[in-house]
Amino acid sequence: MDLEGRGRIRVVEYKGPEGAPTLFLLHGLGATGALNWLTAFSDLAERYHVVAVDHRGHGYGIPTRRFRLRDCADDVIAVADVLGIREFIAVGYSMGGPIAKLCWSRHPARVRGLVLCATAKHFTPQQYPVLTRAILPGAVLGARIAPKLVLGQIIEGMVRDIPSPKIRDYVRKEMSGADPAALAQATRAVIRFSSRNWISNIAVPTAVVVTTRDKIVPTRRQYALAAAIPGAKQFEVDGDHFACADRQSDFVPELLAACDHVNAAAA
Repeated sequence: MDLEGRGRIRVVEYKGPEGAPTLFLLHGLGATGALNWLTAFSDLAERYHVVAVDHRGHGYGIPTRRFRLRDCADDVIAVADVLGIREFIAVGYSMGGPIAKLCWSRHPARVRGLVLCATAKHFTPQQYPVLTRAILPGAVLGARIAPKLVLGQIIEGMVRDIPSPKIRDYVRKEMSGADPAALAQATRAVIRFSSRNWISNIAVPTAVVVTTRDKIVPTRRQYALAAAIPGAKQFEVDGDHFACADRQSDFVPELLAACDHVNAAAA
């Protein structure tokens, strides 16, 4: 899809039943819409109109020289405009959580509810971004100088522990269009992000899906996110940060239950 004034973005769409409410699925850092949500598409599409995008610099998302989370949120609204979607439930996973919250804060009339998965109101101690600002600019520069080399290292790191050759090849294909410099910038953006000063102002129905064995986004921070949003309901998944890709986990049933709860509360 071409977005006027913004660029070309890949959109995955499942129409769902006629008149079904819309879910916008927003993926995590380093992933793509298809990689993050592949296990959930068919179940969600039985009840909802499902739209997933590739964020800037990820997969087949909009090319960018400067990655900003707020631009990703505005891209979502631009896609909704092209598709004629007036309002939707924003469903964010990990990095997609901040993007979903920014969709609400920047465009509150368009977001009727939030489902926040494996994410937090902030991701690191307050002092850590200082260290990050010192380190990551070098990573961005290295990725600009030798993008194919750096991207290859990123991809091989992602597929190293995947036993299936078929799945490894699929991940490589999905990631082949990513911009490693944008991924480094996205990492910095996520680390710097904080909604602590405004999260209690969220005024739409919200569900928080907690991955209870998560080491990347610690579970305590996921519970703290739920506690900070007025009226948010928790749904627990017995899995780690990659539960969304594990067909053996209970992620999809809990995600569906969370979406149903928010949809009913927003009706």
